[in-house]
Amino acid sequence: MEFQRILERIDPDELVDLTRKLIQIPSVYRPKEGGNEEKVAEFVAGYLREIGLQVITEEVAPGRPNVIATLEGSGPGRCLLFEGHTDVVTEGDASEWTYDPFAAEVVDGRIYGRGAADTKNNLAAAIIAVKALKESGYPFRGKVLLAIPVDEEGMMIGIKHFIERGHADDVDAAIICEPEENQICITQKGAMRAVVRTLGKMAHGAMPLSGINPIPHLAKIIVALEELERREKERHGKHAYLGYPSITPTIVQAPVEGEPQINVIPREAYMTLDIRTVPGQDHAELETEIRRILADLAAEDPDFKATLEVIEERPWTETDRDEPIVRAVHEAVETVTGRQPVYNGVPGATDGTFLWAWKDIPIVTTGAGDRLIPHQKDEWCSIEQLVETAKIYAVAAARFLS
Repeated sequence: MEFQRILERIDPDELVDLTRKLIQIPSVYRPKEGGNEEKVAEFVAGYLREIGLQVITEEVAPGRPNVIATLEGSGPGRCLLFEGHTDVVTEGDASEWTYDPFAAEVVDGRIYGRGAADTKNNLAAAIIAVKALKESGYPFRGKVLLAIPVDEEGMMIGIKHFIERGHADDVDAAIICEPEENQICITQKGAMRAVVRTLGKMAHGAMPLSGINPIPHLAKIIVALEELERREKERHGKHAYLGYPSITPTIVQAPVEGEPQINVIPREAYMTLDIRTVPGQDHAELETEIRRILADLAAEDPDFKATLEVIEERPWTETDRDEPIVRAVHEAVETVTGRQPVYNGVPGATDGTFLWAWKDIPIVTTGAGDRLIPHQKDEWCSIEQLVETAKIYAVAAARFLS
């Protein structure tokens, strides 16, 4: 086999050990405590230096450093980026877990812990894959770049900083290391996060006519957004990999500040929207439609006052199946597994969103882990699937850079 000498250097025990060590360094970002990615970033940087890569670290925010590592080939050529973040979401109530969320216990062929699927396992797989490529002596041109940013689970400040500093300027393609059951994900939903506020007048609940209740106004907006969602679904249909677009109210709160009381009409009501879009939807047009809803409701009722603020926007992405990186991953899956690859899409946004949107970099998202496990208690990953992932990453890199 053409890539046998690379695959022989992927040590399953080393991969499991590295994954466990990453999980055992908690890296939940807790705003009251500051950044918690620093210790795991320091560990990763040291590990990468030990295996002979060129490594730099850059502080994105206090206690929140990105790690960037490079493996150079024999001469000029393409640049392939592997991206895997260091942060993980909260473990929640640790007492609800069967196994300690940061012990990284191995049970019946699975690794358990926060980040076991999303995505310290896949970060470890990318590192071991690059190590195998280096140690095998397999000839390739160009370079492999490892981007290991902070804050993927938040506002993605890590990957934004990586791009702003120019590190992505020469990247020709990227593999985003996320739990996708080793399916080849070539598209992902876009996201808009928005805040809607309705403004009223505080009054006694027994005398509602003396005030203006912002809650029914918010309810009218919710009903109108349901209708807008229905129209968008009808207009764009069901995407083959991503399903339908959605407009989802996620937080509804009144009053926004102060003590709620059953006999008091609040002066303000607040709602957040998690809007997920599919290829073909225009975010600017969608925002215009929502603002039109608010304007129409205000035209019907002089007491209606509402504001809309879009606080974050992440465009959808779509990579053509004929792109060299897609073909390389496709062939790697066939080589490693002997199976025909399964194509799919990512229902949420990843750091790859900004690589695609800001730099036109073709991206493929793939990696080990059940797609439904991330952010749940008792998060886990199959060791067998994880070893498969490291091999896929290694062969895809060799194929793309050959």
